[in-house]
Amino acid sequence: MHEWALAEAIISTVSQMAEKEGMKEIREVKIKVGELQQIELDILEFALSQLKTDKFKKAKFKLETVEAHLKCRVCGHKWIFSKEKMNKDSAEAIHFVPEIAHAYIKCPKCGSPDFEVLHGRGVWLESIKGAK
Repeated sequence: MHEWALAEAIISTVSQMAEKEGMKEIREVKIKVGELQQIELDILEFALSQLKTDKFKKAKFKLETVEAHLKCRVCGHKWIFSKEKMNKDSAEAIHFVPEIAHAYIKCPKCGSPDFEVLHGRGVWLESIKGAK
């Protein structure tokens, strides 16, 4: 249930940023989630709705998944990650510890586990809208 911890961190960070900007009310928070993070967006959205404070009363959370693009360091092949091509156990392992993706994902061209994540990793706040 790391989605709840992530939701707490998002609320805390947005609160701090809003305070610095003098916002009395948060109206919209756009969040981008890298596909390799394997975050359950429904759970994250629910957690965010449950953790709202007064400042977030009218806030809408917009979540967007960023597709994972990978590049093999051995042969240079670029490809798009596909969770559907993985077995359930591997996908679950990456869900809980994204850093171990190299143990489960291999280059489809040469089979090497040595790849670079070009896009699709991490969670970041894209924008915050509010009222002063």
